[in-house]
Amino acid sequence: MTTTATTSHHLSPAFPGRAPWGTANKLRAWQQGALESYIQKQPRDFLAVATPGAGKTTFALTLASWLLHHHVVQQVTVVAPTEHLKKQWAEAAARVGIRLDPEYSAGPLGREYHGVAVTYAGVGVRPMLHRNRVEQRKTLVILDEIHHAGDSKSWGEACQEAFEPATRRLALTGTPFRSDTNPIPFVAYEEGPDGIRRSSADYTYGYGNALADGVVRPVIFLSYSGNMRWRTKAGDEIEARLGEPMTKDAVSQAWRTALDPRGDWMPNVLKAADHRLTEVRKSVHDAGGLVIAADQEAARAYAKLIREITGTSPTVVLSDDTGASQRIDDFSHSEDRWMVAVRMVSEGVDVPRLAVGVYATTISTPLFFAQAVGRFVRSRRRGETASVFLPTIPDLLGFANEMEVERDHVLDRPKKDGEEDPYAEEEKLLREAEKEQDEDTGEQDMLPFEALESDAVFDRVLYDGAEFGMQAHPGSEEEQDYLGIPGLLEPDQVQMLLQKRQARQIAHSRKKPAEEADLLELPAERRPVVTHKELMELRKQLNSLVGAYVHQSGKPHGVIHTELRRVCGGPPSAEATAGQLRERIKKVQEWATRMR
Repeated sequence: MTTTATTSHHLSPAFPGRAPWGTANKLRAWQQGALESYIQKQPRDFLAVATPGAGKTTFALTLASWLLHHHVVQQVTVVAPTEHLKKQWAEAAARVGIRLDPEYSAGPLGREYHGVAVTYAGVGVRPMLHRNRVEQRKTLVILDEIHHAGDSKSWGEACQEAFEPATRRLALTGTPFRSDTNPIPFVAYEEGPDGIRRSSADYTYGYGNALADGVVRPVIFLSYSGNMRWRTKAGDEIEARLGEPMTKDAVSQAWRTALDPRGDWMPNVLKAADHRLTEVRKSVHDAGGLVIAADQEAARAYAKLIREITGTSPTVVLSDDTGASQRIDDFSHSEDRWMVAVRMVSEGVDVPRLAVGVYATTISTPLFFAQAVGRFVRSRRRGETASVFLPTIPDLLGFANEMEVERDHVLDRPKKDGEEDPYAEEEKLLREAEKEQDEDTGEQDMLPFEALESDAVFDRVLYDGAEFGMQAHPGSEEEQDYLGIPGLLEPDQVQMLLQKRQARQIAHSRKKPAEEADLLELPAERRPVVTHKELMELRKQLNSLVGAYVHQSGKPHGVIHTELRRVCGGPPSAEATAGQLRERIKKVQEWATRMR
C-alpha cells in the first residue's frame, strides 16, 4: 500500500463532500481506503485498527465531517482514555471545524458545539447522562483506544448502557488485544476453526505496512545487560546477570535492581541514551527523549540523574492532571532534550518529536510495550529513526523482535483440567499496568528486596527481527559505534549499517589475544536469551524423563534428581539455568539408553 507525504490537517466540515474529495490535502492511502470502506458499507459499528502514529485521529475526524455534512448524524461524542487525550481530541477537531467541549459535565450543551469529548472514567460515573444525550439527537460515538472499555466490568457496562442507542459507533485502537477475556463493547468476535473467538476488525493497518509506506519510523532497540546484586528479605545476597536464564522472581528482582537510580546501570544507560539523542539531533535538530518511569519517586530520581548528565533539568510529568497536560504541551512545542514521565505518556499522547526512549519500568505486557514504543514511531519526514533503550529482559526482547506481529483480542482460552493457565502471569501484569500510577500496588511487600549494586554492559541491537552487536563496556569505542548511527536513514540503510558495524566489531575482537577479552566475545545472534517459559518447558521435559526413568530403574524421583545434581553439578532444578537443565536432560537420556 502506498501513501502520500501529506495528511489532511485542515479539512472543512464538508470534507470530503465536495467532489473530487474536497479541496483539502489528500489523506494517506490507508485513511482513504478505510474511509471508502466505511462509506460503501455504512455500518452502525466499525472497528479500525491502525498502528500508533499512523493517523487514527485524522481518519476519525474526516469520517465525522462526512457524517455531519451528509446529515447521517447531528452530533459527535469522543470517548478517550485520559483527561489529556480528550483535550487533545478537542484541539484536533477544532482544526477541522468540529467544535467539541472537553469540559462538559452535565446539562444542555452550548449551541456553539458539535459535541463533547469525555473519558471512559467519566462515562463510568454517569452513563445515563450520556445515554440521554445520544437518544435526543443522532450521534456518532468515537471510542478511542476501545480496549479500555474492557478495563473493568463497570466501564464496559457503562459504555454499553450509554452508547447502545447511538446512530453510529467508530471504535479505534492501535493495540486491539487484551490479556484478559473481558469482551470489549461494540467489537465483533468471530469464531475460528479452533473454536476460539477473536476480535474482528473492519480495517487493519499494521506497523509493517505503515513502515513500508514511510508513515512510521523504523525502531532500533538498544539492549543493556550487566551484573546485578541484591539482598532478599531472608538476608541472602544474590548476584545475577541480566539476560541469563533465571526464575521469574529472580528476573523481577534483577530488573528492579537495574532500574534503581542509586546503582550504576541507570546512570550509564541514561548517558548512552543522551549520547544517542545528541547524534540524532545533528540531523533532526528538535529531537526529544522520553524516560518512562515506574513511579513518581523513580521519575524524580531519573530527572536528577539527567540534570547531572546534561546540565539541564528535564520536563517531569508525574500525574494525569491539568498541570501535567500543560507540561506535555510545552515540551511538545519546545526544543528541550528530555522528558521523564510515569505511565500516562505510554498511550495516545502525541509528541511527534520524540525520537529516543528509555524503557525504565518493570511492566512486561505486550499491550503496554506496544503503546510505549508507539510514542516514538510517528514519522514527520522520510528517514527519521527511533531508538529505544531496554534492559536485557527476555520478554522485552521478544516484544521488540515481534514489532510487526498483528494481534487480536482472544475471548476464549482453552484450559485442560489441572493444567497451569499460561495466561495467568500475563493477566496479573496487565492488572498492574492498568492501576493508577499513584495507587499503592503492594509490590514492595510481594517481592521485598534491597538493591545493592548494578553495572551496565552494552548487549545488543535489535532491528527488524534481527540482532546485532557484541557486548561492550559503556563509553567504549564499540558502544559508540552503535550510538553514533545517523538519525536520518532509510530502513534498508539501518540494516546494512548494523551489519557493517557488527562485522567490524567481530574483526576487531579477533585481533585481540583471548586473555584480553573481559566480556563474552560472541555476536548477539549467537547469544540466545532464554525466557522463563522456556525454562519451565525444560524443567517439564526433565521431570518427564526422570518419571520415565523411575519406572525403568525402580529408583525414587528424589534419588535420581540428587544423582543428576551430583554428576552434572548445579543447584536444584527450580533454580538451575537452561544450560544445567539441558545437561541433566542429556544425562538421564544417556542413562535410559544404557538400560535398554
